[in-house]
Amino acid sequence: MKVLMINGSPRANGNTYVALHEMQQIFEKEGIETEIIHVGNKDIRGCIACGSCAGKGKCVFDDIVNETAAKFEACDGLVIGSPVYYASANATLVAFLTRLFYSTHFDKTMKVGTSVVAARRGGLSATFDELNKFFMNCGMPVATGQYWNSVHGREPGEAAQDAEGLQSMRTLARNMTFLMKSIALGRKEYGLPEKEPIERTNFIR
Repeated sequence: MKVLMINGSPRANGNTYVALHEMQQIFEKEGIETEIIHVGNKDIRGCIACGSCAGKGKCVFDDIVNETAAKFEACDGLVIGSPVYYASANATLVAFLTRLFYSTHFDKTMKVGTSVVAARRGGLSATFDELNKFFMNCGMPVATGQYWNSVHGREPGEAAQDAEGLQSMRTLARNMTFLMKSIALGRKEYGLPEKEPIERTNFIR
């Protein structure tokens, strides 16, 4: 099994990485392969709603979004990490995720997703909620831990002193591992849930 981890911080080894790395160590102990992709320092533009991906099967802007698409399809779980900016995720990360989720047309049902956030003090819950919505829109179960999935720290590396936050990351990784393995067993025994044709209701006619 494999978990893809997205580091949305501009700092490759900042507090977001501390949280992701704490999870990564648990995944490896549980026999889960991991890969961390650092996107927070990349030049990534937002979606322009051109619709080209419907025909091309990939985003019209050929950058790290398209490079990550195949890895996203192959993984069993996705972890998204971000620092908090004005009670929101890093805008570069949001641009990356919007295009990644919208331009990839494979079935994401029952891939497990979770998000982790880092901040000096406030805005964690709002950012955590913002990132989780990417999973909920496409049938991805959201893994939970023992508290909101967050760590505190201002200067790079300070989150390593947040004992409760690090414990939350370890608990989250164990819970996510259990959920992925349980879903794999359920898929083998029962298959995926039946899907109905999507009903789209527009409010302007």
